[in-house]
Amino acid sequence: MVKAADLRVFDPVVDTSSLTVDHALAIYDTLFGLDSKAIPQPQMVEKWGVSDDKKTYTFEFRDGLSWHDGTPVTAADCVASIRRWSQVHARLLMERAQDISKKDDKTFTIALKEPLGLLIDLLARVSGQPLFIMREKDADRPATELVTANIGSGPFKFNEALAKPGSSFAYDRNEKYVPRKEPSDGFAGGKIVNVDRVIWDNIGDSQTAFAALQAGEIDYLEQPPVDFYSAIETDPNLALQVLDKAGWVLGLRMNCLQKPFNNVKARQAMLHLIDQEAFLRVAVPDPRYGQTVTSLFGSGTPYSNDENTGWFKKGGDPERAKQLLKEAGYSGEKVVILQPTNIAWISDAAQLLAATLRNIGVNAELAPSDWSGVAARRSNKGAVEDGGWSIFITSDSGNSVGDPIGAVFLSANGEKGWYGWPKNDEYEALRAKWPDVETLEERKALARDMQRIWWDFVGDVYLGQTLRPIARRKTLSGLIEMPAYIAMWNMQKA
Repeated sequence: MVKAADLRVFDPVVDTSSLTVDHALAIYDTLFGLDSKAIPQPQMVEKWGVSDDKKTYTFEFRDGLSWHDGTPVTAADCVASIRRWSQVHARLLMERAQDISKKDDKTFTIALKEPLGLLIDLLARVSGQPLFIMREKDADRPATELVTANIGSGPFKFNEALAKPGSSFAYDRNEKYVPRKEPSDGFAGGKIVNVDRVIWDNIGDSQTAFAALQAGEIDYLEQPPVDFYSAIETDPNLALQVLDKAGWVLGLRMNCLQKPFNNVKARQAMLHLIDQEAFLRVAVPDPRYGQTVTSLFGSGTPYSNDENTGWFKKGGDPERAKQLLKEAGYSGEKVVILQPTNIAWISDAAQLLAATLRNIGVNAELAPSDWSGVAARRSNKGAVEDGGWSIFITSDSGNSVGDPIGAVFLSANGEKGWYGWPKNDEYEALRAKWPDVETLEERKALARDMQRIWWDFVGDVYLGQTLRPIARRKTLSGLIEMPAYIAMWNMQKA
């Protein structure tokens, strides 16, 4: 398998990239998993219940769970994992939790200060960052401190002996893993591994990776360049397959802490400047796989709406953008765009963005590196002169942006939030109401109010929404079709 980039960070609490989550899906297990209809189903949990006042949840996990080092999974592991994960990725749970504690070796409880109807959804979610259960000794540390051990209880074991950072990683079938008895269904059901070993090869050059796929040296190419789609479709041994039917929302994140994007007018300029169709032609020239998007909640979610979308204009509005930058007091400051050269569509989109900005007089500069370099640099909150950044381009699952509690794109809590650190207290006050809204219609109304505010203060800017097919040899089958992440169980090789 050739993944979208090289795996550098193995801790799914510290790093939010889909690559790290794919690694975690292989070696760790989860308390609950979403099925193909996005309904939470028990995974490690055997049974659970909630008190009459809806404030105390009790969970008992199933028999046969053990770590890859041979020790049994205990409730203490679950408690430590939930506490660490919720520090960063489930702050709502941290705010509502009275206590998270072990009851006995197989049972733990979550006691709440007030009811939280979305608790099971939080524990099972795909959007935002999923909860993976780690050993207590790994999880018993701050969320900012890396876990370096790769020992989970999941269906695959990470092969340390074969690990070649920068070149390849190997995952072996966990012979002692006890899958659930239910059929595989999305990220739920039995996680049955049908192959002895899966190897992730890092091939940075897309032409080389495609040639390897054609030659049968690899079976799977996660992000085939769009230029190769027609060649794949006409090759009798290859197939394109869309695993994530919700697609991906492409967006640019601006550093809201530094000039020029600490000024709302400069962020509004970006909103008016972007020609989504131009960026879609770069990301996915095949119109079957791309569409413009104006709703904060993406296209196709229950909360997609048209509130405050008058800024959208076919071809963008560079003159309006230029005027807004003038009102922002822009005076030639360097705008640094992070460019991951090993991810073709983002690299190409970054070049287009730089050219678009230069056309309206912005001093835009590309900062090329691989994706790992982008992932490291984007955590720098400083000015560009101090190794910081101005813009980076990324994507989030179309499924994720329908969940403002879980989606990292949809927070505006400043330095407590995701890279870019937009801050708007009025928006955050509305977002805080989301978990307690009871009906779909009320939530839709709340979504409109949130979107109205978002597109005024501009927390980020969308470039379009795409489907992203993978390429595989036809001898590889059984790939799980789910949003955002790639599971390796269930697949078979003829």
